[in-house]
Amino acid sequence: MTTAEQVARTAVPPQISGHQEPLDGVRAVAALAVLAVHVASSAGTMTRGEGAGWLFNGGQVGVAIFFTLSGLLLYRPWAMAALDGRPTPSAGTYFAKRALRILPAYWVLIVVYMVTAGRDHIGDPLTWVSLLTFTQIYVPDPWWASDLGPAHLGQLWSLSVEVAFYVTLPLTAAVLHWVVRRARTGDMGGIAKRLLFAIGVYGALSLPFTVLAYFPERNSQMGVWPPRYFAWFALGMALAVVTVWARLDGRRPVAALCNAVADSWKACWIAAAMLFVVAATPATGPLSLSEPGGPWTSLLHMLLFGACALAFMAPVALAPPDHPAMEAALGNPVMRWLGRVSYGLFLWQMIIIVGWYEAFDRTFRGNLWTDLPLLTAASIAAAALSYYLVERSGQAVQRRLLGRPS
Repeated sequence: MTTAEQVARTAVPPQISGHQEPLDGVRAVAALAVLAVHVASSAGTMTRGEGAGWLFNGGQVGVAIFFTLSGLLLYRPWAMAALDGRPTPSAGTYFAKRALRILPAYWVLIVVYMVTAGRDHIGDPLTWVSLLTFTQIYVPDPWWASDLGPAHLGQLWSLSVEVAFYVTLPLTAAVLHWVVRRARTGDMGGIAKRLLFAIGVYGALSLPFTVLAYFPERNSQMGVWPPRYFAWFALGMALAVVTVWARLDGRRPVAALCNAVADSWKACWIAAAMLFVVAATPATGPLSLSEPGGPWTSLLHMLLFGACALAFMAPVALAPPDHPAMEAALGNPVMRWLGRVSYGLFLWQMIIIVGWYEAFDRTFRGNLWTDLPLLTAASIAAAALSYYLVERSGQAVQRRLLGRPS
């Protein structure tokens, strides 16, 4: 037996079921990155030319991380069905779990917004319907000035994209499953490679769609529509296929590859940091989030932020259970707790940030070094209240009706 074969036989495949604590840390990093870029943008730090303030523009990678994570976790049961021949997940159960997880806290936020900052439009049915159904990014000529939605809810455009991915995933997975099963091969490796190729085609659709948004003239709304972000979801879906393949293939060569990536986490995270710096520059678009970019900067935005998210997440997703570095860096109690409340941290941050700067008339004139700690603490406090008062109730209902989440 060769050394390579010995390594493969002793490789431990990644975890593909149950709770993975380092992924809580990934959620926390993504939510804090999004928070940082929003505070820096509202304070004007990124556009005033203050030292290295432009680096905060790289916080947009948090969205890429969130989308990649969704692709990994949500597509994995379908990847298992495609590779192992087991029944596909129940779409009804899947939709019920997603609804119980995201809707209660989200609807509370919308009600709070409409009776406070949005009270001037409290009698507008279109505003209520579009916000409650995640469709505000598709509404033509709304009263809000940005394609992202009302300023106090600007970050929710990405949740609208996520929800579109949730809704279409069963159909997307069915198409991918049909493609790979047409191969009529019993070789798991062949099926996995065909599935990875099909996911690559799905992700590549983001590129022509991004360019199409600028021809024959620029359509700014298309920049926040779901097809533009297929590539980021596809990265996570590909990681899901690799992890399942590594777990099911008893010969363990793919598991050995996963172990090698996980053990190279330092190199991967250094690469992610380098990509973060490049992606933070105007090469991926203007530093002001309100200014439009061009087709080529938009393409670079997709590619560089996606590569950064992949370099950061791959060692975590492919690591075997209880990997020491992943547990220490992302699976520690603080990161686990922040990951647990990260949904609320994402939901409530903009209403707090915009409200703060408007209340003190300091929009684009803030002091990041005092504002960021204060607004981070306030957002985390709101997230904790959201989790313990609202989200846990939805999770309890989910467990009673549908069983404990996998």
